[in-house]
Amino acid sequence: MIGLLRGIILEKLPPQLVLDVNGVGYEIDAPMSTFYHLPDIGQEVTLHTHFIVREDAHHLYGFYAREDRALFRTLLKVNGVGPRLALTILSSIDPSEFIRCIIHNDTDSLVRLPGVGKKTAERLIIEMRDKVSNLHPGALPDVAMTPKNGRKQSQATQDAVSALIALGYKPQEASRAVAKVDDGNMTSEEVIRGALQEMVT
Repeated sequence: MIGLLRGIILEKLPPQLVLDVNGVGYEIDAPMSTFYHLPDIGQEVTLHTHFIVREDAHHLYGFYAREDRALFRTLLKVNGVGPRLALTILSSIDPSEFIRCIIHNDTDSLVRLPGVGKKTAERLIIEMRDKVSNLHPGALPDVAMTPKNGRKQSQATQDAVSALIALGYKPQEASRAVAKVDDGNMTSEEVIRGALQEMVT
């Protein structure tokens, strides 16, 4: 099991990044809650990881905070929730807000997340309520956007739309949400965060 990686960021193409660890490039899928915290390309970062081995592929998932990885692992234990949906959930809603929805039986907020229907929302609440009770929302990191310069608006927009589509949103839906929030001076991470908030509220 690969539980932690420390290395240099080579690429950031949400929801995937490439991390150079002593000359080996690891392709890592990560939720947007992690991307909001990542330093610039060429900088070092430490990620808590979860490694999944399947017959046809090996997948590595990375998280900036240990609590986010714990929540990801808890999501995987829910019937009908796989890694892709778990990653989409953690990308579409702040972890502390997600826990609040579970504790307070807020199915209305959960069904707004891509890939989560009413039955899935009810399963999430039933199967996770007791498991997340020890994860107080205040213990989870705040997801804050750190402005980064050097990205062209057009490229940031394209990256944001591509990331939203990869997370399960329809192309038209993604483009519309990005257009609403992109002011021309935002990084792709900032555009994605704003678009996700636009679509789930």
